[in-house]
Amino acid sequence: MLEVNRPPVHAPAVPEAGLSIAEAARRTGVSVHTLRYYERAGLVVTPVGRTAGGRRRYHRLDLEWITVCTKLRATGMPIKTIRRYAELVSAGYGNEQERLALLETHRADMIAKLAEIQENLRLIDHKIDVYRGRLAAGDADRLWAPGRPADSG
Repeated sequence: MLEVNRPPVHAPAVPEAGLSIAEAARRTGVSVHTLRYYERAGLVVTPVGRTAGGRRRYHRLDLEWITVCTKLRATGMPIKTIRRYAELVSAGYGNEQERLALLETHRADMIAKLAEIQENLRLIDHKIDVYRGRLAAGDADRLWAPGRPADSG
């Protein structure tokens, strides 16, 4: 079974015949090019269906998995890692520990990146405070500018 959350109740149902690639792109928020890339790159967990004429047909599980891939990419997970995760999911039961380890490793990486982002945000907040203070004090002209000595801007 695919391990994804169910779409919101208000999401339109996917017809039994599936959706065209254009409609799948619209519903998932990714481009047609991205959908084709995900398939070529081995990021899908089941083969995408085809019509008798060879056109792709996307079903509910396809859309849910594309959403998972998109969210993993948005967290900075490398394509190689998403591909490995998709391989594990496609293989079915018996590799849950490896899936868990993969996700825990990525989570640890994200926590480290978040800490770095928070540190950078603190610097930005400090700079904002400096500018607000100087503007309120009426001496913003004392902020540093290249080529002239001044305070820490």
